[in-house]
Amino acid sequence: MLYNLDDTIAAISTPPGVGATGVIRVSGADAVKIVDRFFSATGKKPLSKTPTHSIVHGWITDSGSPVDEVLAYLMLKPRSYTGCDTVEISAHGSPIILERILKLAVQNGARLAGPGEFTFRAYTNGKLDLAQAEAVNDIILAQAEGARKVAERQLEGQLSRRVKSISSALMDVCSAIEAAIDFPDDVDEPDKDWLLARLSEAISDIAEMVGSFEKGRILREGLRVVIAGEVNVGKSSLLNALLRHARAIVSPIPGTTRDLIEDSLQIRGIPVVAVDTAGIRHTTDPVERMGVDLALASIEKSDLVLLVVDATAPPIANNNDFPAKRKVIVINKSDLIEPQAGQAVKSRLEQEVGPDTPVILASALTGEGLEEVEDAIAASAGESLQESALVTNARHQQALMNAGESLRRAIETLQNNEPIDLASVDLSAARRELGLITGETATEDLLDAIFSKFCIGK
Repeated sequence: MLYNLDDTIAAISTPPGVGATGVIRVSGADAVKIVDRFFSATGKKPLSKTPTHSIVHGWITDSGSPVDEVLAYLMLKPRSYTGCDTVEISAHGSPIILERILKLAVQNGARLAGPGEFTFRAYTNGKLDLAQAEAVNDIILAQAEGARKVAERQLEGQLSRRVKSISSALMDVCSAIEAAIDFPDDVDEPDKDWLLARLSEAISDIAEMVGSFEKGRILREGLRVVIAGEVNVGKSSLLNALLRHARAIVSPIPGTTRDLIEDSLQIRGIPVVAVDTAGIRHTTDPVERMGVDLALASIEKSDLVLLVVDATAPPIANNNDFPAKRKVIVINKSDLIEPQAGQAVKSRLEQEVGPDTPVILASALTGEGLEEVEDAIAASAGESLQESALVTNARHQQALMNAGESLRRAIETLQNNEPIDLASVDLSAARRELGLITGETATEDLLDAIFSKFCIGK
């Protein structure tokens, strides 16, 4: 589904629904000529006679009848988002008006744009590389400040620059090897220690980027925090307290929560998916048993478990049911016991779980300890917001892993004193994988898969 780049395309670029304003974007070789057919500038001068990067007031007309009072933003190539001549019409945000203007653009020679087609043109015209183009969609879909910041850094090219730097270093190695292969009488084989050092450095850089994926994934998809514990310890109350509204039903009746209850929130700039679960206990009720099984399965898929215990009955049941999971122990209902007793419970549990598991005295009812719980959740995501080139995309992670594997094979070839041209094959494969990230070696199928995920109008 690769697009025809010779067409002039048009689409509504603002979200569906009613708003104060809406934008119709027209881009392509005939964009100005097409818009001039139904746009009447207040100053009577057509857009074709207007300097680039001008904002022009006027009216959209249909067969001489006014449709809407608008502003037309003129951006001529190459100084536009797409790299093509572009006109963006800012109109009133009525869906009827926007659809009518779009229809006029199509009637006068434009074609309806496909998903991500404007950004595809920006990529094709060298305004963005492929990783930057994907960052555009990540910015649109960002659900929290942390995700937005990481996507902005990728759009600025921080990830691309690092990938291109590794690829450039590998190109130097490839050039030295291939020169020795092509001109054996004139060029000596490069020093093996130099080759191994350069390849080891590249592998180290790639491994560091691959290692950042978990933090990047959390910022992109959200930290999955499962609230678990026995029945009636206040799991649903804690969820409601974190969300600042009543999302889960709270009842003194054991087994009230039987299904998973999920909601999204933002904590310290980090997107979080909070999951309330059924109380974990032995039960003969088949429906409640299904809820317990769902809770245990959700714990397995979690990034962090908030293990809630009752301050009035604080033995840590179930703590060893998921020892491999990162946990925060939340001693809930602290308002029901004396402060001194609460501290004693906290100290005892801290000794039991060790220094790597935070233990927090809290009350979902009064809000005591809630900020500490939020701090612990944010801390579990690491220092993600301070890192510049996080890998957030599983496609990028896989390409980096493939590149690293090719480099390891090249090193093995050199260490075994095998013919140097065998190493050259693996080095070329590594560079192809890195090129998939920036788009230098992207296939048509890959481009289709990426841009089809974009919204129409971007």
